[in-house]
Amino acid sequence: MNQRLTDSRLTDSRLANIGARTIQTAYITFQDQFQAITERARSRFDTQDWAGLQDDTAERLGLYRRIVDLVESAIRDLLGGKLEDKLIWASMKAVYSSLIAERDDWELAETFFNSTTRRIFTTVGVDHQIEFVATDFETPPTRPRAPVYRTYDRAGSIVGLIKAILHDYSFDTPYVDSNADAHLVAARIESQLEALGALQTVDRIEMIRSPFFRGMGAYLIGRLYSGSHRIPFALALIHAPGGIIVDAALLEQNSISILFSFAHSYFHVEVERPYDLVRFLSSMLPRKRTGELYISLGYHKHGKTELYRDLLNHLATTTEKFEIARGQRGMVMMVFTMPGYDMVFKLIKDHFNYPKDSTRKEVMSKYDLVYRRDRAGRLVDAQSFEYLEFGRDLFSQELLAALAADCTQAVTITETSVVISHSYVQRRVVPLDIFVRDAHEAAACAAICDYGQAIKDMASSNIFPGDMLLKNFGVTRHGRVVFYDYDEICLLEECNFRRMPPSSRYEDELAPEPWFHINTNDIFPEEFPNFLGVSGRLREEFEGQHADLYAVAYWRHQQELIREGVRSHIFPYQPEQRLHREIVY
Repeated sequence: MNQRLTDSRLTDSRLANIGARTIQTAYITFQDQFQAITERARSRFDTQDWAGLQDDTAERLGLYRRIVDLVESAIRDLLGGKLEDKLIWASMKAVYSSLIAERDDWELAETFFNSTTRRIFTTVGVDHQIEFVATDFETPPTRPRAPVYRTYDRAGSIVGLIKAILHDYSFDTPYVDSNADAHLVAARIESQLEALGALQTVDRIEMIRSPFFRGMGAYLIGRLYSGSHRIPFALALIHAPGGIIVDAALLEQNSISILFSFAHSYFHVEVERPYDLVRFLSSMLPRKRTGELYISLGYHKHGKTELYRDLLNHLATTTEKFEIARGQRGMVMMVFTMPGYDMVFKLIKDHFNYPKDSTRKEVMSKYDLVYRRDRAGRLVDAQSFEYLEFGRDLFSQELLAALAADCTQAVTITETSVVISHSYVQRRVVPLDIFVRDAHEAAACAAICDYGQAIKDMASSNIFPGDMLLKNFGVTRHGRVVFYDYDEICLLEECNFRRMPPSSRYEDELAPEPWFHINTNDIFPEEFPNFLGVSGRLREEFEGQHADLYAVAYWRHQQELIREGVRSHIFPYQPEQRLHREIVY
């Protein structure tokens, strides 16, 4: 930092002006680097450089913190002894607001300013004077220069429309047979129009200009219009021998909602005005929170801002209270929720119940591992929040007692408020053990089979859940099984899968302690049936599809694939939705 900027002769207004411009410069640096990383996704997909895309994902996830670290240091040097002068910060906020008023990503810029202030002040709750609690702009301060989508008007046939789309969204790698794929997609559209009782024709299709890249797939997202019907629309592109194919055409809100699920990693998509893209997606996915959509696009910090605003709006209109969440009480985490609000708050307990022996720091590192890894559509995203403040009257007496007993390191309870110094916030799902107990048999069987598939999907992404009890898994509103308890999660490659050594005496097998030495990372798959808690018809269904999970050979084979760099394609849609089911991955 230039010495003259720390000169005590600078007026407060000059400090505010320089500070605002310093934060603005840092934000521009962040966005330039974020976009540069994002733009590489097209080339990664084209060349099937999956390792490169994974590295890009990790780099992009760490970018925000790195830039905020730098601007925090610069602001500390600039303000010196006036670092916590809120009048200067209020002026700085006003100057900054004017500086970003012409930007197309003003909402993200506001959140970046908040990130800086919270680093300095460690604010409990929110401070309207120095934070953008609500945006400064009731309407967007800029107008879009072009729509976020391309329009394909009615052609001679639906096939013709799809051909035009595939032509415009081409890659250096050619399609295997775009004409054949166009006919397959058109047939799916015609079937969906008939099922909806719509017209037999498509008036137009609006496609988001940039493809969405994630994992080993690219997705073309849009909406189509047929008479009075507006139908969400997505094409899934993957590599096959010989080139690119359209592997699926998704035409239902639920299918595309799963594509944007909170259990998937974030997309890489090029966009000038995130606000417009989120509005477009919201028109297709009205049940998705604005914050969740921002998060799915990689703007997780602003997504947290929107989630917090959503929570405040809910609390302003509800008479409900926070209460302990359904399900078995956790040994490591205290989990609470509000009946009419489908999010849960997870706090690390002061002391962990036996046999858990990890530390608070280790648990936090597990959540950070999940944040940085490919979640394979099976690991629930967890957003970390600090210094949340709520009115005490929003908490049930049972929950207050539990927090006072088990979470004193994370919670301060006064006569009027509850301050939570750290929590993880996740979407609420139905615990799997409760679901299979209360659901109809067919739904329970489907869930228990998807539970096995969830374990396999995580394994192919180099994740072992550790504690595989049903209570640690949940069922989403779409019927997908996801994992949400991370205190024992680890990389699959770090596990040592072993067979049980034979005992020399019958008495050894009856003893409460094992007759052989067990290391920390030793895992015995043949023991899985004894503690999964699945019996009767559910066990028959599970073992009919996933009995290989009981074998050491399965797990060692997965480890070998990981060591060789072989990546499995995890489809964010059902097998029956594939257009090319004959291609096996």
